[in-house]
Amino acid sequence: MSQEIAVIGSPDFTTGFRLAGVRKFENVPDEDKDEALDEAVTQTLEDEDVGIIVMHEDDLDYLSRNARKSVEQSIEPTLVTLGGSGGASGLRDQIKRAIGIDLMDE
Repeated sequence: MSQEIAVIGSPDFTTGFRLAGVRKFENVPDEDKDEALDEAVTQTLEDEDVGIIVMHEDDLDYLSRNARKSVEQSIEPTLVTLGGSGGASGLRDQIKRAIGIDLMDE
């Protein structure tokens, strides 16, 4: 069972997680996002030790179509995005995708 958390993003984004003890991270400088972000995501998805991938919501816009589809459809590791405009509905969708049911279903 995968138990590691991995963080992908700019050095400013990953620093707080690293200080909190997250050992797996991929720093992708803002000037290299178009090229390096796909590679970082692909490598992290293939890492069997990773159970959760944390990214900034806005970074999803920089992913190629294939990389974005892979990360959004991945069950394990599960993608968790922070920031951006996703708000509560974005978190609700992430939880639904991760556990397979909508806890707030009416």
